[in-house]
Amino acid sequence: MASSGERIQDIGPQPQAFDIEVATKTNGDYRSVAWTGRYLQVTLMSIPVGGDIGLEAHPETDQFLRLDAGKGLVQMGPTEHELTFERQVSDGWCVLVPAGTWHNVTNIGDEPIQLYTIYAPVHHAASRVHPTKEAAEADEPNDTPPEWTVQPAKPAQDKHG
Repeated sequence: MASSGERIQDIGPQPQAFDIEVATKTNGDYRSVAWTGRYLQVTLMSIPVGGDIGLEAHPETDQFLRLDAGKGLVQMGPTEHELTFERQVSDGWCVLVPAGTWHNVTNIGDEPIQLYTIYAPVHHAASRVHPTKEAAEADEPNDTPPEWTVQPAKPAQDKHG
């Protein structure tokens, strides 16, 4: 178990336990993979004031997001130009993103949004840390799930707005 303020080490599909609220609130990276199992993955995220996750859709990945700090605007919909779902969210709120749904979370508050995301199936490379959104975008071609994870037979590419 990691202590307060310490980066969580992704140990792969091994048993793990840590204080997810503390880990989420102390994470300063845009995205840090905290745990990768065969079927799901946990990442910690920090979205700066005025920043966003970026409009995207994961055709074969469901997502659960939970905010532990900050205030955001969630937008979702069937296409990148038809975002029919919109909610303001803050500490304690969860966001459920069905596979294939276009979505974005924008920081509309005066502090970073601190959240964690659960992906099913696994979506990122194990142990991957991206200090910024720009670093995550640049690494996208290499940021693929490990071979030992269970993935769809013919994975579809993510879509970005």
